[in-house]
This record gives sequence, C-alpha cells and structure tokens, in this order.
Amino acid sequence: MLRSRLGRVDRAAIVIPRTVSPVIPTSRTTPPDRQSTPPPPPGVTPLTESGARSHVSGVCFKIGPPRLVGVEVEWFVHDNRCPTRPVEPELLHAALESLPLGGPDGTSLPSGSRLTLEPGGQVELSSPPATGLLACVEETRRDLTALRNAFAAQGLRLTGTGTDPLARPRRMVLDHPRYVAMERFFDSAGPWGRIMMTGTASVQVCLDAGEADGPHAVGHRWRLAHLLGPVLVAAFANSPILDGSPTGHRSTRQVVWSRMDPTRTLAPEPDHGDPREAWARYVLDAEVLCVRRPEGLPWTAPAGLTFRDWIRGGGERPPTLDDLEYHRTTLFPPVRPRGHLELRMIDAQPGDGWVVPTALVTTLLDDPVAADAALSALEPLESSDRPGTDGPRAPRSDVWRRAATLAMADPELRRAALACFAAADAALGRLPGAGRLRATVAEFAERYPVRGRCPADDQLDALRSGTLRTPPEEAAP
Repeated sequence: MLRSRLGRVDRAAIVIPRTVSPVIPTSRTTPPDRQSTPPPPPGVTPLTESGARSHVSGVCFKIGPPRLVGVEVEWFVHDNRCPTRPVEPELLHAALESLPLGGPDGTSLPSGSRLTLEPGGQVELSSPPATGLLACVEETRRDLTALRNAFAAQGLRLTGTGTDPLARPRRMVLDHPRYVAMERFFDSAGPWGRIMMTGTASVQVCLDAGEADGPHAVGHRWRLAHLLGPVLVAAFANSPILDGSPTGHRSTRQVVWSRMDPTRTLAPEPDHGDPREAWARYVLDAEVLCVRRPEGLPWTAPAGLTFRDWIRGGGERPPTLDDLEYHRTTLFPPVRPRGHLELRMIDAQPGDGWVVPTALVTTLLDDPVAADAALSALEPLESSDRPGTDGPRAPRSDVWRRAATLAMADPELRRAALACFAAADAALGRLPGAGRLRATVAEFAERYPVRGRCPADDQLDALRSGTLRTPPEEAAP
C-alpha cells in the first residue's frame, strides 16, 4: 500500500482524486466556555503555557556546531503523452511502487532519502541529514536518479517550477483528514491556500540551528537566514506563470504564500536577540488549523482558535504535548525551526538546479568568512526595508514583495545577490573537493544575477516565443 511503502502516514494518504472536499460541517465548532471543557484523560498531564513555551524553545533550536546539511526538493508530475491533463493515479502508483526502496526500515531510497506525496500530486524527495554539503549533493543526486528512472518508465516527467505553468485542472489527490481540514481552513480566506496546496513546489534547504554563542550562534544564523530570504526569492524566482498565463510576478509562489493566513506564514516578530522566545510566542499565537479526532470524524478546528486559547480552555478538550507537536507542523514561515533551520522561500528549480541554492545557503551560513560578507551585503536591504519597527513582516515587507515581482531586475537585490554569490564562490574555493560544485554555482551566477535575470525569465521568454507548450525539460538522469 502506498502509505506503508512511503512510511509517512500523516503526509501520504491513499490517492483518491477529487475536485471538491468531502462533506464536512458547514460551520466550525464554537469554542465552549472554559468551565465546560472536559478534563484531560487519566494519566495525561495538562499542558500549561509555561510548559508549552519551554518545550518549543528547547526542541526547535538544537544547540551544537553546524555539521549537517539536508535538502527537500519538490516536483510537479506531468504525463509526457498529455502534459495538460492530470496524471492518472494508476501511473503514479506504478511509478512509486517500482522505486528501489530499502534502508533500515525498508522505506527509503538507496541513499536514504524519503519520498512523500503532496496534496496536489507533487512529489517531494527529502534527503537524509548529510555530513557536509558535498555529501548532501552526492546522495540526493543518486536518489533523484532512481526517482527519475522510475517515473520515466511510466512516461512521467518531473517538472521543477515554483508553480505549475500549464493550464491543467488542479485537484486534491490526498484524502487524509489533515488536508481536508487544511483545505477548509484556507478556503475561508480566498483561493491562496488551495493554490499553495495543489499548484506550488519548492526547494527547502535545512541546516543546523547553531551554537549558543560565537560566530555560529543561533541568533546570528537565524538573523542571517531571514536577511538572505529576499535574495533567495529573487535569484531563484521560477514561477512567473500560473494556469498557462503570466501573473506579473517572477515568483508567483512567493506571492501566494504572502497572501495566506498571517499567523502561520509570516516571519515571527523581532526577537531582540532570542529567537527561541520569539518562536515560542509565534507557535502559541498561531491559529489551530486542525484538531485530530477519532477515525471518521473531521479534523476541522474551531474558527479563530489559537493554541494559546486552546491551552486556556477554548477547545473541546485540553490540548496535549502531541497536539502541540502536530500544531508546529502546520506552521509555514519563511524560516522554520525544527531543531534545525528550514529555509522555505526558494522556488523549485529545473533539472539539478536545486544544487545551486543548496550550495549558496550552506556556504553563506556555515563558512564564517562568507557569513560576514553576506551580512554586510544584506544589511542595507534591512535598513531600507524597515526603517522603523512597525513595518510589515516578511514575506509581506517591501523588499520581499520586490523580490517576488522584480527579482534580479531590482538593482538593490541584484547588488546584494552578486555579493552573496561572490562570498559563496570564495567559500567553495576553501572547501576541499568542491571544484565541480563551485563551477556550477559560478555558471548560474553568470547566467542569471550578473545579467539581471532569474530562471523565471527563461519561462517568460519561452512563452513570448510560443515554445512553452510543455513543461521545461528536466536534466537527463
């Protein structure tokens, strides 16, 4: 069965194509009075606000020297025989079932990567934590080869773009109650959540959170990751087309994220040097997206209920530590702490283009010299973007909006990007065995930022010339 082979019960439910949600209550449950909230089950310790804050602060930022690197790459799946039609579930099943899974638990690809199916049928490959950048790239490439071969045998193509460029029906293919509740939650505020779930794809780079102090201090890396965000959006913007038409933005995917529920997609409030406390507040103040219930019952959450409200008695039952852990998986800020730091703002890239943002982010955060150079290049963006402290937070701030719309055509962002690529180039020159990777990153910089372009411009050129009839070709395995 698909779910057991992929080994990710909460994220990969059985494929059941549908165009509408199943019947669920038309109105969310009204939070009961605090006095009517039932007591916790026997043996379950009630969760307090202070306990929740302490737990989140402790588990979301693991302290230690930066050592591990990971990457998550998402792909749209197109049928080569008819790219403008949704992929038949049988073909998707056949491709997934033919994968050479193994590993200690029998559910991972040859180098240890895990595969998950996203709500709209996108496929996500998550590399295992690797010791260093070069190992991460090598292992991920090996597993992507296996993935591409399995899909190609069924006539399927993996397409690396931030939004699906073809005008084909978008539909939910996962019937897990998590996604039914998510669909319901986001639909109440417009089309953006459904577009995100079924029509976007990304590259996510994962690095260790950092040390307690020194050049790799958690607070320093947290700040640098956020400052780097708009440059990553702009340099790797690759989603100018949605439903077959240009949107006026180089990164439509980023625009979609910026228009969703602000309690779970904006960056946390300024942390004043302590990101752990800021993140704990963020988690408690985010609205609850779903409440897990017994099989057969919908997971729909009460409207407007934050996790802090839930702790204070606003839900149908007291929340548990497991509820808090699950709630954290429904938060999607640009940089998400999960013990490590997960940078989520990069559009999916064609072929092996994911290698470049992975190398850029890793070198700029893990090499102290490169980190200092990047910080010097990025701080002017911060000062011009938020002269005070009351401006909109990423990704709704001015510099993030410019990154999504203009990308490398924005002079300030282009200047900062060139400085960051130069710092990364120097860092890769100091990394033994990185010659080939350094050349790949330099080639990207020359093709795009140096010329004031980004991958989205290639799609727009193809659209204007009339050659964008099928998804961009992927690199051969």
